[in-house]
Amino acid sequence: MNWESLDWEILDRLREKFLSGSAAQGPYWHTITDLECYDFTYGERIGWKWDAVLRELKSRGWTPPGSEAERTSAATATVLDWGCGSGIAGRRVIDFFGADNFAELLVHDHSALAMDYAEHRAKQTFPKIAVARADYRALEGNAPLDLLVISHVLNELDPLALAQLNALCARAKAILWVEPGTHHVSRILGDWREKLRAGGMNVIAPCTHQHACGVLAAGNERHWCHFFANPAANIYADSEWVKFGQRAGIDLRSLPYSFLVLDRRASTMPEGFSRIIGEARHYKGYAKLYNCDAGGVSDLMLQKRDAPALFKALKHAHEPGLQKWTHENGRITRVETAEPQS
Repeated sequence: MNWESLDWEILDRLREKFLSGSAAQGPYWHTITDLECYDFTYGERIGWKWDAVLRELKSRGWTPPGSEAERTSAATATVLDWGCGSGIAGRRVIDFFGADNFAELLVHDHSALAMDYAEHRAKQTFPKIAVARADYRALEGNAPLDLLVISHVLNELDPLALAQLNALCARAKAILWVEPGTHHVSRILGDWREKLRAGGMNVIAPCTHQHACGVLAAGNERHWCHFFANPAANIYADSEWVKFGQRAGIDLRSLPYSFLVLDRRASTMPEGFSRIIGEARHYKGYAKLYNCDAGGVSDLMLQKRDAPALFKALKHAHEPGLQKWTHENGRITRVETAEPQS
């Protein structure tokens, strides 16, 4: 697939499905070309969200169960990309952590056409990994799952799919989950965080703590846990991407997402870190930001004179992520370091 062979009518139809909410009514892939066009455009944008999540996990020193840091023999870890669509999420995860760390990729979707495409692309990309559709034993059995990958599914699940997803999460050793950064979907994902945390999973990200989600506390109903990913470098100078953004009505600069990473192994996150939710709002001489830490969530002010380098970084970067600072009475009083040491 390339820009010359892209079918704009297919993209227009898919966009209408996503915006109207009718995607939840059943499989919307009609041909393999649908998936090729999607994967090349909308799927790639989802891939940029996954890139942001994976970069953060690397900065925290996290690796999947069965990865190189844990094993001394050949890789045995299996990835299940559930609700795979074009398979962009599973491919991004395996490519980032290294194909040598995985023995198998299983794909599952309510669309047989999507599974055909995802399986084919993964086999092309990772010829040394066993790639297959997830069978009944993988989906309905009792054996532990090494790594469960979930991407952009919460708007499309019927009760049966929700029940299956719940059972799979209960079996997973680790879960990587990325969703749109909307208020509605983010708060649903927060509910999943609380349920899975109560079931024995440790929260790896985006949180810096293992306590209850502060965003879901009473009085915070208007807030939601979301972030912004950076698109690929030089995307604004690419005339084809600019044309796509204009045709689809998309701001190429805006990639809001919500995500959740859980692991049955203990979190290695050092204590005392905070997380910026959304983006800082800048004013003359100061910035306001929504802060999440072990004490809950709160609106804080950062004065430029107190931390000029950080003030500038927050103004020009989408992904500042984790911070370590002290705050009193709604004001950040001391900044220590910007990232945990992995």
